[in-house]
Amino acid sequence: MAVDAVTSSTSTSSSSSSAAAASASATLNYNDFLQLLIAQMKNQDPTSPMDATQQISQLASFSQVEQQIQTNSHLETVLQNQWISQASDYIGKEIMSADGTVTGTIKEVTVYSDGIIAQTEDGDKILLQAGVTVAPAGTTIVAPTTTSDTTTSDSTTE
Repeated sequence: MAVDAVTSSTSTSSSSSSAAAASASATLNYNDFLQLLIAQMKNQDPTSPMDATQQISQLASFSQVEQQIQTNSHLETVLQNQWISQASDYIGKEIMSADGTVTGTIKEVTVYSDGIIAQTEDGDKILLQAGVTVAPAGTTIVAPTTTSDTTTSDSTTE
C-alpha cells in the first residue's frame, strides 16, 4: 500500500513560520520533546521503523541538554544572589571609575542581571567592572599617572 505525500502551500508556510518561531525562542522542554518523539513514532514508515536505540539516544541527548540549561539558569541565580549580597557592602565606600575620570562616595547600588552599577553622592553612575577602584570610606583615591610608551635606556656600560 503506497502512501502519497500531501503538500499544501498554506501548511508549508505555516510550518516554516512556526519552525522559525520555535527556533527563535528555543524553549523546548522535556514534554515538547516527548510529543515530538511520539509524533515521529506515529508517522514513521512501518516497513522501516526507527531503531529503538536511536530513540533512546535522542532522549538521552535531549535530557542532557535540558539539564545543562537548568544548571546554567541556577548558576545565573547564584551569581545574582551573590551580587545582591555584595551590593550593600559598597555603600559609603569611595570609588573611582576604570578610566579615572569619575570619583566619589557610593550613595546607592543597583543590581541588574548583568552587573552592578554604583551611584555616587554627586549622581554619577559607575559600572563595577575590572579596573574600578573601591576603597574604604574616607580614603582619597588618587588617579593613576599615565606614562608614555617611550622607554629610557642607560647608556653606561660596565
